[in-house]
Amino acid sequence: MLFVRPARLADLDAIAHMARTAQPVLHSLPHDRAALEARIALSEDSFRAEVDFPGEEFYLFVLEDAATGRLVGTSSLIAAAGYAEPFYAFRNDALIHASRELHVNRKIHALQMSHELTGKSRLAGFYIDPSLRGDAAAHLVSRARMMYVAMNRRRFTPDVFSLLLGVTDDAGVSPFWEAVGRKFFGRDFKDIEMASGGRSRTFIAEVMPAYPIYVPLLPESAQRVLGEPDTSALLAYDIHLEEGFEPDRYVDIFDAGPVLTAQVDRTTSVAANESRVVREAVGAAVGTSAGTAANTAAGASYMVASQRGGEFRCVLTTLPPLPDGHHPGTPHHAARGVAPLDSAARAALDVQDGDVVRCAPLRRETPETEDQSMGETQ
Repeated sequence: MLFVRPARLADLDAIAHMARTAQPVLHSLPHDRAALEARIALSEDSFRAEVDFPGEEFYLFVLEDAATGRLVGTSSLIAAAGYAEPFYAFRNDALIHASRELHVNRKIHALQMSHELTGKSRLAGFYIDPSLRGDAAAHLVSRARMMYVAMNRRRFTPDVFSLLLGVTDDAGVSPFWEAVGRKFFGRDFKDIEMASGGRSRTFIAEVMPAYPIYVPLLPESAQRVLGEPDTSALLAYDIHLEEGFEPDRYVDIFDAGPVLTAQVDRTTSVAANESRVVREAVGAAVGTSAGTAANTAAGASYMVASQRGGEFRCVLTTLPPLPDGHHPGTPHHAARGVAPLDSAARAALDVQDGDVVRCAPLRRETPETEDQSMGETQ
């Protein structure tokens, strides 16, 4: 069974391997071993710290195969993006150019450098080992972060955002970077990507233009990719949408990739979160690894998380629906419903019969989706 937990210094070799092989490059995981070790140490300190409000904390998660102990994925959470230096992005604006004499009134699409995302919590560092098949692992390692947010609200801001990879070609060349960034930096995209430290370096403001960039003046190849995710980021894009994120008015300052934002209270992991009591599963239908299967008579796919002993753990499994009259959003101290988990899931979560876990459905059902599912051939 796959499960998510906080990274440890003992994971340094495995995380260093993922940082070196990740494509695209993960700027949240530096290639320099000493810098990476410091980043993991910061994560350990952040998880242990007593936090009343978000600051410079950085949380690094790993996806572990319980059967082998092998690490096969990683993701991270930044409590406040740009805590030490502003977080930069381009904001889509519309500038009016008008002349009474010529009877001209034109609204021109422009990009304006902005640091309005500074201070908001950010999802970053998503990586999955290419050997994994199916979407289940990607959902788990990505959405476990929001389960942690749901269980530790004081550590994060009321709004959260994520920056996804913009369009690049087979050689890793970004049309937007070639049209804009290279003109000012004179260097390759990958070099500046690693140096940028997550879009919060002073040199960005020093080198990039402070005045608006008029989109109609850019090459068509650059205009086409504004706010579009790369094909390698489409799965992550869909996972964010299912969680409750939406495209915002910002795009990445380097490759024009989409910026997705969400109000934490409206995300699936928070709005549909419920507490349940662990019980030993009877039979194989419930408590097994669920992937992304749709609701069945046996149950539905759920993210299940625990913080027993202070260490966060999260798995993706199948749970039965709540009994009639029970609703999600129950406070942590008032557990309702049962979470039948098999021995593998209980071991991964480090829980025992009678413990309380937090659960959120992989997909929130609506009347519309329920009607559609009823009309499908089983």
